Amino acid sequence: MTDIAHLTELIAEMGRRARVAARAIAGLPTPAKATGLRAAAARLRDAEPVILAANARDMATAAGRGLSDALLDRLRLDPDRIAGMVAGVEAVAALDDPVGRTIDRSERPNGLALTRVRVPIGVIGIVYESRPNVTADAAALCVMAGNAAILRGGSEAVHSNRAIHAALITGFADTGLSVDAVQLVPTTDRAAVGAMLAADGAIDLIVPRGGKSLVARVQAEARVPVLAHLDGINHVYVHASADSAMARDIVVNAKMRRTGVCGSMETLLIDRGYPQPAALVTALAEAGCVVRGDDAIVALTGAAPADAADWDTEYLDAIASVAQVDGVEDAMAHIARHGSHHTDAIVAADTTVAERFLAGVDSAIVLWNASTQFADGGEFGLGAEIGIATGRLHARGPVALEGLTTYKWVGRGTGQVRR
Repeated sequence: MTDIAHLTELIAEMGRRARVAARAIAGLPTPAKATGLRAAAARLRDAEPVILAANARDMATAAGRGLSDALLDRLRLDPDRIAGMVAGVEAVAALDDPVGRTIDRSERPNGLALTRVRVPIGVIGIVYESRPNVTADAAALCVMAGNAAILRGGSEAVHSNRAIHAALITGFADTGLSVDAVQLVPTTDRAAVGAMLAADGAIDLIVPRGGKSLVARVQAEARVPVLAHLDGINHVYVHASADSAMARDIVVNAKMRRTGVCGSMETLLIDRGYPQPAALVTALAEAGCVVRGDDAIVALTGAAPADAADWDTEYLDAIASVAQVDGVEDAMAHIARHGSHHTDAIVAADTTVAERFLAGVDSAIVLWNASTQFADGGEFGLGAEIGIATGRLHARGPVALEGLTTYKWVGRGTGQVRR
């Protein structure tokens, strides 16, 4: 039986230690934070054999539980992915520090000088599934932005997360950075998530990174502010003016490069004026994608028919829904009905049409003549990301250093009093 009181006290104690660490980190100069992160990256690199062995245990367990190929791909680590984690931490260490940066300044008629200055948020709780690389990305971003982090990874990645976390905090200890700056919740009990969501005062912001059910639970139960994204129901719209070779390459890459990432294309929209719609469907099928089409696509290609649910589904698998649309306005209307405000792209040679799409689609990321797979903080030059935020408040799109800060007003006067 779950001991709720014990888990509540566990999270509260982690929060107390994190608060102390956060205050210390907030006052550190940029070089000190960067030195700690570079040491953590070095320890990650040295721990590769240990991390791979831990990941092999997780992969074996996950395969035995029948996880999908897409989820197994998210969970899997190899030397290249570990090298990517190391590079990501090092890249964050090299980024410009947002803490202390002046956003804007003004002077009131009475001479009071006002500035808005970026400051850390404090203690950030991150709840995530499958991807063990989030452990390293979240740790690096939170620390560089002057925050402490409490991490709760999924049970499917428990051994991988523990091995990565152990390497990171060893690097922190090497350089005098508090090991409480990044803490990993030591239990896989799902009730620990509930304790984090209720930890108002101990945790300042919750960031969920995982499937729809996890994000929905966090948003429903949290008494702490939440920075979240929902599904990545991403579209690629191929306009009648699109170059056929470019369209084929972008469509196949957007769907098939990695089907389990949140930037994967789920729906292809083909303009009724595009001359080679069947070629795009064939290219997807030849790449190993199952295509589900509307009536027009079924008639043109013999694809399996899509049902109503397909247009609202994040497959995270080698499946795509395909529809024909009547111009850019129809494409944007489809995206407005079925999209998730994550990432949507247009392939077009017509600049006027492309700019209409970029201005009219209300998504966190909109792209012209580029794959939706670029929806990634590293690809945006942010070093790493904590996730893609699809809301409209605080942060939107890839959430990196700046998204993990807030601001305060600083006023400098010369004796002003209010009358």
